[in-house]
Amino acid sequence: MAKSKLEYIWLDGYKPTQSLRSKTKVVSDFSGKLEDCDDWSFDGSSTEQAEGGSSDCILKPVFICPDPAVENGYLVMTEVMNADGTPHVTNGRATIDDPDDDFWFGFEQEYFLMNPETGLPLGFPAGGYPAPQGPYYCGVGGQNVYGRDFKDEHLDLCIDAGLNIEGTNGEVAAGQWEWQIFAKGAASAGDQIWVGRFLMERLSEKYGLYIEYHPKPLGATDWNGSGMHANFSNTLIRTAGSKEKIEAVCEAFRSVVDEHIAVYGAYNDQRLTGKHETAAITDFSYGVSDRGASIRIPLYTKNKGWSGYLEDRRPASNADPYKVAARIIKTVKPVK
Repeated sequence: MAKSKLEYIWLDGYKPTQSLRSKTKVVSDFSGKLEDCDDWSFDGSSTEQAEGGSSDCILKPVFICPDPAVENGYLVMTEVMNADGTPHVTNGRATIDDPDDDFWFGFEQEYFLMNPETGLPLGFPAGGYPAPQGPYYCGVGGQNVYGRDFKDEHLDLCIDAGLNIEGTNGEVAAGQWEWQIFAKGAASAGDQIWVGRFLMERLSEKYGLYIEYHPKPLGATDWNGSGMHANFSNTLIRTAGSKEKIEAVCEAFRSVVDEHIAVYGAYNDQRLTGKHETAAITDFSYGVSDRGASIRIPLYTKNKGWSGYLEDRRPASNADPYKVAARIIKTVKPVK
């Protein structure tokens, strides 16, 4: 009887930033299909999601892919439900209003690879700083690149898992990297970002490193922070055909800045300062090819007759893609 290992993955209830959790279920003669993944309970009192006297929470499978690092293994992304079957308060995925997958999302996940011995990014000498940022972005060479083996292995794992990863590159600081996921459907994009994060976190165990998602891990220094830029579109944006319609979508964000910032990641005020290719957290702006704006209108969209996609540059690297997507949909959907 063939055995398969199913790694159930979920988000805990820790604040201000949820963490990944997982546990392994061994099953026999598994089909590899999502519909054959049973719900599974866990102790929510150990993850800040329940009280000890009534601690059962339910894991509801929502996405499955092969586990490229485990023979006969699968990665099963789940959402957390209460014992009565309703979505748990920590379940951001359940807040997404995109039943027909009209919204497409491309998330750009930035992160720092950290040396646990120094508490600094790879490439940073103990007690100091490397050469100023500049040569590290898409850099080549031992004096500019730190952690390429890790980055490339993570890329291969994502490809082998069947995730729609679209690329990766070195970012502007030493030890800082980025990868991108695109999906048609907000929930699918979120599922794949979280599975990609899981693969990255697990890989860090092998390398003796850790991942830093803090949007400004180097504090008030002249180094860029980390974001998770959200590229998005719906039918209206993809077929707008006019500058006025695209600007109407952008304008819809102006009155709900606080609502967006509330779900765009903890400590984001340290990153969104108006410097280092960011707009100030208290402001709202948009512009063509403007990386210092809240929302960038890509040249692609302008050059395609004002039809295409938009990029919200405000989400932080530690933001929950489910919550980011849900908030963007809530703002854009009423625009006609």
